[in-house]
Amino acid sequence: MCAENFYTSDAYADLHPSYDVEDSAWKAARILTIIARNRVDVARVVDVGCGAGEILRQLQIQLPHDSTFTGYDIAPRAIELANTRSNDRLHFVLGDFTETTDHASLLLCVDVIEHVEDYLGFLKRLVSRANYTIFHIPLEITLSTVLRVKPILAARENVGHLHYFTKETALAALEYSGFQIVDWQYTRIGITHSRHSLRRMIALPVRWVAASLHADLGIRLFGGASLLVLAKGRSL
Repeated sequence: MCAENFYTSDAYADLHPSYDVEDSAWKAARILTIIARNRVDVARVVDVGCGAGEILRQLQIQLPHDSTFTGYDIAPRAIELANTRSNDRLHFVLGDFTETTDHASLLLCVDVIEHVEDYLGFLKRLVSRANYTIFHIPLEITLSTVLRVKPILAARENVGHLHYFTKETALAALEYSGFQIVDWQYTRIGITHSRHSLRRMIALPVRWVAASLHADLGIRLFGGASLLVLAKGRSL
């Protein structure tokens, strides 16, 4: 099955019927932090690959009342869920954002590029579509995953990840595609997130100590983090 069919059919939705909506408040809180730190214009917020739309709903609660929000997703089941959250300032569209002429003050691309076959081409199509773009990218290439291999293969089979990143390769991909990095931070899912498997709970003390001693090295060794990046197109 090609990558797009994995989402437009019921394959992904059957594996993840909630579209991981339980993670949305956690992700929105981190997005709000980087927005506030950089005083980003949020007049029009667009989420590419919005899933169930809960991140946008959470942002709408916290951001100014004159902001508008639109979510795009190619998965019909995702948009069905998202439409239950729509209101006069929050709308959802079934379709590919890159095939529209829509433009945003702030574009969100949260846990998306690792799913896209031609992710560099996808990034190049996004670079002129917003004043600022926030990316959230899992960092799945670590010493632990390379040695064990199984976690990488599981990410491909269970959630459709086609590409795997370190901090350095993620930032390099964005810059290669024309984005200028404005700010970035780690989001340490393995340490701060409330939803853990037993295996993750066992690994938490090691990740906590490693990240406390040296964040970059600890994450390269043991993982448990994603990268949150604020970027803008070089032409802006």
